[in-house]
Amino acid sequence: MRTPLRLIGVLAAALVFAAGCTEDPLATPSESTGGLKPTAAGTASTALASLKIADAHPMTGYSRDRFPHWRSAGTGCDVRDKVLQRDGKNVKLTGCNVTGGTWVSWYDDTTQTELTKVDIDHMVPLANAWRSGADKWTDDQRSDFANDMERPQLFAVSASSNRSKGDQDPSTWKPPSQGAWCVYAQDWITVKAYYKLTITAKEKDALSAMLATCA
Repeated sequence: MRTPLRLIGVLAAALVFAAGCTEDPLATPSESTGGLKPTAAGTASTALASLKIADAHPMTGYSRDRFPHWRSAGTGCDVRDKVLQRDGKNVKLTGCNVTGGTWVSWYDDTTQTELTKVDIDHMVPLANAWRSGADKWTDDQRSDFANDMERPQLFAVSASSNRSKGDQDPSTWKPPSQGAWCVYAQDWITVKAYYKLTITAKEKDALSAMLATCA
């Protein structure tokens, strides 16, 4: 079960990023796996309406190396380790490195106890970000995006769901667990709004349909 963040003022946050600030005063670090409350569908719908619709940018020049990750997060520790620690239960460590634990993958309602079966997913994939505006950023900005634990952008999920998703947007991939659709859509919109990334018309339609599942 995901532990929600307090509501994020996504529109104000987007303006903060546009002004070049590195901190969002309205955002709080993720607790467990982050995300907005399902009751925030109205806020998410407002944010979705504010996003610019545009065709996908070409992939010319794209490389995962243009989004440097994983950043150091302490002695012998990186952001990936921190996400595994945050999202896991009974996590075992050797120094700062995660060596074991249990992870509930909210994308597909599976429980993983083997590290080889756990991936760290970027809510908005790096390639999708490139196609929707990150191709115009600096590598430092792309690194901020790829390592962002403030927004609902990084999650420990099953490797099978992460690899099935790849770099697809919600118009072509949704979490296998339909119960995750509401929060998944909210999180996707939160990240895109904060970073002022564009969406396609089909992506917007899919997000609207997913928000309609919110209780």
